[in-house]
Amino acid sequence: MITAPPVLTVKRDIQRPAPADVAAFADVPSSFVVDALGGHGALNFDIRSIAGDDRQRSRMVGPALTCYCGPADNLALFGAVAEAQPGDVLVAATDRFESRCVTGDLLLGMAKNRGAAGLVTDGLIRDLEDILALGLPVFCRGVTANSPARTGPGTVGLEVTLGGVTVAAGDLIVADCDGVAVVPQSQITGVLQRLEKIRSDETELSDAVKEGLEIPDHIRELLDSDQVRYID
Repeated sequence: MITAPPVLTVKRDIQRPAPADVAAFADVPSSFVVDALGGHGALNFDIRSIAGDDRQRSRMVGPALTCYCGPADNLALFGAVAEAQPGDVLVAATDRFESRCVTGDLLLGMAKNRGAAGLVTDGLIRDLEDILALGLPVFCRGVTANSPARTGPGTVGLEVTLGGVTVAAGDLIVADCDGVAVVPQSQITGVLQRLEKIRSDETELSDAVKEGLEIPDHIRELLDSDQVRYID
């Protein structure tokens, strides 16, 4: 006998990062986070802030609450909003579906009422002006007026893949005008430890550039070595 699958599968026991660890990333640029992860960990460039270069409305830090919506459906996003804790970043995977949106201003208004920190999706949104008025950071691939269904199936709290990165519930999302970086929860401590040196190195190099640096010494040495072939 074939039984119908559930319209929604929800994992409720989610281990989130310690509040102190989340707070430690409050002012860290996404680019620094990526450097601390070894040069990777950012979602594809086409998932970007709807607020453009508005730094305040593009800044978002918090634990991921994942959901898989699938094409043309947002029941799982409703489920995620229902499970959201204050400070959570809703991460909605749609398989890059482009014919309908995954959410509009009303559902995101509910998310804001729940205390969500924002939304990241590889899908599309609608009601752009009203979402901007909400002041909730939203990162997506674009805008369409077409509306979704709410039939499922979908999941909440399970791993999803979007923007070329697999995200688990409880991973840390750090987003700004440069994009969205994902810190696996198991790597948060190591990233924080490496950030101190990255900040120091960035400041040192930035000061040198302002003082007229043209090419760093180690790059000049490489360019002058036998590892580079010049054709005159």
